[in-house]
Amino acid sequence: MPERRRGAALEKALLDAAWEELTDTGYARFTMDAVVKRAGTSPPVLYRRWSNRDDLVRAAIVHTLKESRIDVPDTGSLREDVLTLMREINSTRVQFITIMSMHLADYHQETGNSPGDLRDPLATGRAEALDALFARAIDRGEVKPERLTERIKSLPFDLLRHEILTTFAAVPDDALEEIVDTAFLPLVR
Repeated sequence: MPERRRGAALEKALLDAAWEELTDTGYARFTMDAVVKRAGTSPPVLYRRWSNRDDLVRAAIVHTLKESRIDVPDTGSLREDVLTLMREINSTRVQFITIMSMHLADYHQETGNSPGDLRDPLATGRAEALDALFARAIDRGEVKPERLTERIKSLPFDLLRHEILTTFAAVPDDALEEIVDTAFLPLVR
């Protein structure tokens, strides 16, 4: 008989099962019952934690983003840090970004939440990681801190995501360099 899961191990198993169900079936066919079956548990175990599928979907996405967080590089230059991070996203996240955009269209329509609501950088720890990257650039004198608004900090990554979603493919390296060199860096220097 398998050992009974509890606490963090149980929550991880439930969220992993929810993520697998979401990526396999999409939001339109995502059900709490299917997650219960996939996780090998009972409905009360799931419903004690998430009372509805929208809350469970959001929790599964945040969990997956936390689990798959990319280490923030420290190359000694802002340009190379941002390019290295964009290249890592480009080489490992194209499928994730594409699938989530397609599978979650119904979720956004039903709940009124936007894609940005699911990429909550505070919940996933991304804000702290990017803040550290930009703090190092400030310390090195590479950027003017007053120019680093939240929108400008996210700009290269927003443009990368836009490129991925318009082509459903990895972005060529020369395009990544163009985003950094012509769109982003001139705004922060």
